[in-house]
Amino acid sequence: MADYPAELVRQRVLFDGSPVTIRPIRAADAPLEQDFVHHLSADSRYKRFMSTLNELPPGKLRYLTEIDYVRHLALVAIIERAGQEVEIGVARYVAGPKGDDCEFAIAIDDAWQGSGVAGILMLSLIDAARARGMKTMEAFILAVNDKMIKFARQLGFTVRRDPDDPGMMHAVRPL
Repeated sequence: MADYPAELVRQRVLFDGSPVTIRPIRAADAPLEQDFVHHLSADSRYKRFMSTLNELPPGKLRYLTEIDYVRHLALVAIIERAGQEVEIGVARYVAGPKGDDCEFAIAIDDAWQGSGVAGILMLSLIDAARARGMKTMEAFILAVNDKMIKFARQLGFTVRRDPDDPGMMHAVRPL
């Protein structure tokens, strides 16, 4: 596992003036990640995980938080609330078998959608993926997830229906 990439820690400001910290996830963030998933609406959990899970099973939680920062990178958006860190969003990529392409996923707490945090996370993730040698980024998006399809297009992804699954859209962008 690579060292923690402290150079990716950033302080940003959301549209409403709220300060947010963008940083790579750590294994110690497992409770924060679990709490984040608990607070997502059923619809948001379904659109992110494409299942109706209510909480992350231990193996999935480890997979999402114990990463190598090169082939698998996750950036979390953190705010302070009553002196505690609260995760309000996460964007990640996982490299494909070739090692120079990756698939991304993003989830934003329902209360923070439209705040600008998704754009901040994705632009940071795209820059980090490019710096780690990724040439292409892609995602598979539920065809009914209009907001995510629009967002991917705004970020420069080409979005087309997946020929193998009409219920899915395939978003691709060169880095």
